[in-house]
Amino acid sequence: MALDHGLDNRKLTILQTIIKTYLETGEPVGSRTISKYTDLNLSSATIRNEMADLEDLGYIMQPHTSAGRIPSDKGYRLYVDLLMEEKEQEVIEMREAMLEKADKMDKILKQAAKVLAVNTNYATMISAPTINRNKLKFIQLSQVDDHQIIAVIVMEGNIIKNKIVTVAETLSNEIILKLNMLLNTTLTGMSIEEINLGMIARLKEQAGIHSEVIGDVLDAVAATIQLDNDMEIYTSGATNVFKYPELSDNQSAQEIINAFEEKQLLQEIVTQTLSQEENKGIQVYIGNETPVQSMKDCSVVTATYELGEGMQGTIGIIGPKRMDYEHVMKTLKTLMTELDEIFHKEE
Repeated sequence: MALDHGLDNRKLTILQTIIKTYLETGEPVGSRTISKYTDLNLSSATIRNEMADLEDLGYIMQPHTSAGRIPSDKGYRLYVDLLMEEKEQEVIEMREAMLEKADKMDKILKQAAKVLAVNTNYATMISAPTINRNKLKFIQLSQVDDHQIIAVIVMEGNIIKNKIVTVAETLSNEIILKLNMLLNTTLTGMSIEEINLGMIARLKEQAGIHSEVIGDVLDAVAATIQLDNDMEIYTSGATNVFKYPELSDNQSAQEIINAFEEKQLLQEIVTQTLSQEENKGIQVYIGNETPVQSMKDCSVVTATYELGEGMQGTIGIIGPKRMDYEHVMKTLKTLMTELDEIFHKEE
């Protein structure tokens, strides 16, 4: 619900310009300065009249005999409330857009796994894109109740994660705004690898008595940026292994099918593939080279696909050692290209 402040757009723009400029300079703000920083195309006289109205309404005040104005507590309060409302709306819109995109991607990846299995006659798997070495876009802290705040963590690619953080004290809106500014000024554009102990210590020192809150929020950020342990994996064609005597004549087939049902072992393949940053192309594991011991009689061919910066997933094909490697590699390259085209078409 929009805030009911009773100001028209012109007055609101002038008030916001005064506050932003004063926050940057610490000096009273005059009409000439406002005319430079806004595109209202108003004369200095008109701006002075509007400032007089804002002063009468209690949003700004004139210190001593200075020609400029500074924000009052009432002005700061409106500015903070509008800022929080704007950020909350931005997060809501991004979350809705990403949920819609995630639902489409879910269907696309399920279908892709099926097509891959039919096309190759092998068992196939595709992991949903996860956040890997991604960077922070911004953090928004908001009050839930007296002892809980929610940290909305937005990554590049507009990936949004929420974490509830328990706090020992009630935090005012002003303190939350201060912590938001502190976190975003320091951490925006950072990856988890770049957030070192020295940086954390400086943040805590700047937060003063609220250092514990900063520590808890940083723990939540670290947990969010790292690879999700409960990754989604889509599979198809597990029973194709029965088509190959060297796999179906012993317990290998059952072990492979179990791995596809439980999916925990498949996560090891994904983790190993995504961790090998030096080679993001197609990788081939033959026999004992495979990350999963139960697939030692197989060959596993994997590839990393990337959907925007930092959003990566793995495509895997599991079959006998005598698989048609040329056909498998060609099929993987085609699928990687198609996924990239589909993702960018949806943007």
